[in-house]
Amino acid sequence: MSETVAVVLAGGTLFGAGTVLLLTRPLTRILLGVVLLGNGVNLLILSTAGPAGEAPLLYGGLLPEDMTDPLPEAFILTAIVITLALTAFLATLAYRAWQVSGTDDVQDDVEDVRVARRADYVEERDRLRATYRERREAYRALLHAEEEEQARQVRAYRQLGKARAQYREARRRAREEIRTDRARQARAEENTEEDDLWETILGADR
Repeated sequence: MSETVAVVLAGGTLFGAGTVLLLTRPLTRILLGVVLLGNGVNLLILSTAGPAGEAPLLYGGLLPEDMTDPLPEAFILTAIVITLALTAFLATLAYRAWQVSGTDDVQDDVEDVRVARRADYVEERDRLRATYRERREAYRALLHAEEEEQARQVRAYRQLGKARAQYREARRRAREEIRTDRARQARAEENTEEDDLWETILGADR
């Protein structure tokens, strides 16, 4: 059990170190990261074989529990071949990059940069569009409030006009009533003077 734990820890350490190296820019470090990652994966696959045992094909008459599982070892052999081919390919790429540009650093992908900028552009466009919609709604609300205020002012002005017309009509009627009262009083005074005159004449005749 302790050997299996040691294999798992070693595989995890190689796996972590390989992942860190894969995230760097130089192709040589990426190459080392691939090698470490492949060896770490091989150790992790080896830990799945269980405890050590005898080879199943060399000794006849062995019990199944005394044999070692050969399937993880077959996987490891296949992975070693694939890792070797990938390592040769990456080494060739690093050497060619150093010949052409004098450095083995991985350059930024133009298409990747364009996609990233496009994503930023889309995000900025959506933000500006949301801001524009908010301001447009606020402007419409302001226009609606102004229209309501204007309508209220128009209604108030109309009510004021009606009140003014009613006041003028009431004042005209009051003046007419005053004129009518004055005329009535004048006629009453004239009638009174005529009565006094006839009484004087008649009284004198009597």
